[in-house]
Amino acid sequence: MGGGIAAVGFNAVNWFTMGKIAASWVISPLLGGLVAAAFLAFIKINVIYQDDKIAAARRWVPVLLALMASVFSCYLVIKGFKRVWTPDAATVLALGLGIFFAALALLRPWVRAKSEGMENRNESLRALFHLPLICSAALLSFAHGANDVANAVGPLAAILHSASSGEISGAVEVPLWVMVIGALGISLGLFLYGARLIRLVGEQITRMNPMRAFCVALSAAITVIMASALGLPVSSTHITVGAIFGVGFFREYYTSHSKRRRLYVKTHTRHPAPGAPKEAPSTEEVRRRKLVRRSHFVVIIAAWLVTVPCAALLAAGIYAASTLFR
Repeated sequence: MGGGIAAVGFNAVNWFTMGKIAASWVISPLLGGLVAAAFLAFIKINVIYQDDKIAAARRWVPVLLALMASVFSCYLVIKGFKRVWTPDAATVLALGLGIFFAALALLRPWVRAKSEGMENRNESLRALFHLPLICSAALLSFAHGANDVANAVGPLAAILHSASSGEISGAVEVPLWVMVIGALGISLGLFLYGARLIRLVGEQITRMNPMRAFCVALSAAITVIMASALGLPVSSTHITVGAIFGVGFFREYYTSHSKRRRLYVKTHTRHPAPGAPKEAPSTEEVRRRKLVRRSHFVVIIAAWLVTVPCAALLAAGIYAASTLFR
């Protein structure tokens, strides 16, 4: 009787956990896309489609960059420094606020000096995001290794502990050589197979520039922090790709529906001479205006849906086969 009750409780907890994880696979990319789209909308409204872009950039770019510094500091503390320091939520919030105001004080003169002599156009604004993007890529890589590589190394450490001691423990000591294997594995994988994925994510889904990439990076960090606060296990890769789709789909919507953009383009575009023939857009031009490539969207969503059950079935098959040879 008691054993039956325990088994039911065990199964209920497992199904609840599995449902929570499955929900996070759907929620986290959507949330990443919404956050990235919101930041891109803010930049477009308050900086890009302003008559004086440089003055608008001096006002808002330091705030955005300071927010990035604050968010990434919190991100690293939560996801990257678990082994040496695990602060509570109040400490993380206080740290984030302190770094935000310190970074804002440092970045205002930097942005002003950087923007001196810039032309009043979008291409000039992109230079303000180059250095912050390099820093964000390095920080994301650090935290990504601390989080995702640990997910792969953890089972190996648990197996080694069980094989050597004959005991199953909830917390095990991870040998240095196991962590070295994880570090070499991610470096070798990036070297051999990363270039193709980088091209797909960075160029082929939708066109990226420094401002859009900034929105993606900031969205990924914010979404991971929100998911951690909710106790949801998430993939930073899922979130980043979701943020890229969010940026691309928002650009499509904004290009077609924004009155602000239409008015800006109308007042800042040279009109053709009276009586000049108007060329209809070609089929290729109409297709290009779909700023997100639908083929990549479908393939990536299908991959997300297929890989997890395939991995589960493969692991179950390997386990079933191994039991036959005991």
